[in-house]
Amino acid sequence: MKLHVLPAGPLQTNAYLITAPDRGEAVLIDAPGDIWALVEPRLAADGCKLTELWITHGHWDHIQDAAGVVAATGARVTAHAADKVLLDSPGMMMKFLGRSLKVDPVAVDRWVAQGDRLAALGLEFEVRHVPGHCPGNILFRVGHSAFVGDALFAGSVGRTDLPGGDRAELEASIRTQIYTLPDETKVYPGHGSATTVGQEKATNPHVRG
Repeated sequence: MKLHVLPAGPLQTNAYLITAPDRGEAVLIDAPGDIWALVEPRLAADGCKLTELWITHGHWDHIQDAAGVVAATGARVTAHAADKVLLDSPGMMMKFLGRSLKVDPVAVDRWVAQGDRLAALGLEFEVRHVPGHCPGNILFRVGHSAFVGDALFAGSVGRTDLPGGDRAELEASIRTQIYTLPDETKVYPGHGSATTVGQEKATNPHVRG
């Protein structure tokens, strides 16, 4: 299994491409703007086809190129139903963004919830619901890796001043769904560098473990 970390789009949102060259399959977690131009050559180099697109949450910068990726690959889209309105009508986010960007709706093939298991790349991924930054924010965990969207960052947490955000809910999500993972779990956030559960529990000034 190979992990490609691909920041893209206006906010340099992290997309994570996980490839399994031995199986010829790949999973993409989140689809910021212009991500397909970065993903396509890596799929070719690893000899893989993109079969899954998993969305951590419905904010525009995580889905800007989702419809384009699906059109190019036919990948199955997975997300949480609490963000359905954002995925169906992404234009509504422009009202609080204060600018106009092109973001096409993306059709979701599979809605997941807390505790679901996803089989991909010959592995089992766990889904955990971590709302607070966004109602439908979920993380995908496999082994000692967790892809957490915008719930938690290295030394920070997701903003809660956008519609659907809730500071108390975010703190509860981090404590019960992220900080309960083993300390050695590597946390891959929606923006910035990776960290670990143990590091954030010990030093994050916003939510201590």
